[in-house]
Amino acid sequence: MELVVAFDIGDKRVGVAFSDPFGTYAMPSDTYFRTGNFREDVAAVAAIAKQRGATRIVCGLPLAEDGSESVQSEKTRKFGAALEKEAGVPVEWQDERYTTRAARSDLGRIGVSSKQDKKKKRVDSLAAAYILEYYLSEKRSNAMKEERNDYDDDNIVEIVDEEGNTYRYEHLMTFEYQGEWYCAFTPASEPAEAADDGEDDDEAEDVVIFRIAGSEDDETLEPVEDEALLDEVFKEFMTRYDEEAEDSEDPE
Repeated sequence: MELVVAFDIGDKRVGVAFSDPFGTYAMPSDTYFRTGNFREDVAAVAAIAKQRGATRIVCGLPLAEDGSESVQSEKTRKFGAALEKEAGVPVEWQDERYTTRAARSDLGRIGVSSKQDKKKKRVDSLAAAYILEYYLSEKRSNAMKEERNDYDDDNIVEIVDEEGNTYRYEHLMTFEYQGEWYCAFTPASEPAEAADDGEDDDEAEDVVIFRIAGSEDDETLEPVEDEALLDEVFKEFMTRYDEEAEDSEDPE
């Protein structure tokens, strides 16, 4: 569980937003009005994070339209560096382009008049919530990518043939048939040496099956030379594969 606080740091005001303890959504909170004293402002903003038990701080980074940094970016980074030291928790940065514009648009849609004294305060806190929402969304997306990559890496094997070509395969299943053990793979990529051999990609097999040979301490994968046996083994693989697919769709 990690509670994240986000700050939309401006020269006059600092918008505040917090995540829920599970880091799934952002909630606009309040706005701190700066005093003009740098040290005092840093201490006050750090106190907000400490009071809520924040374990991480996300600060919006003002960038130009083309993504380059500016004088305002430098000022904000200076404030963030001091804030990290004062609060004692890590500070991360999130592109804040368009967040204020989006916040004003949302407030306009719900009928908050620009003449209302509290509008600026609400814009700042809502902008901070947008900053935090973007951060949490990117974090979830990156976590999912890492999880997929870890899964893929765990299932990818490299097999070197007699000519020294290296083939990458995704492991599908290891199974027994008539006292022999087999491994079924699907090609993950072609070897560099064979990539330009002129063969039609449509001719590549979707499933490749090898027989496991050798002792437990020195196992090797051998192609199944007997075509009739290979057909039988392939049918066995498809039967087991379909059964596993049905079980995953209907766990009961």
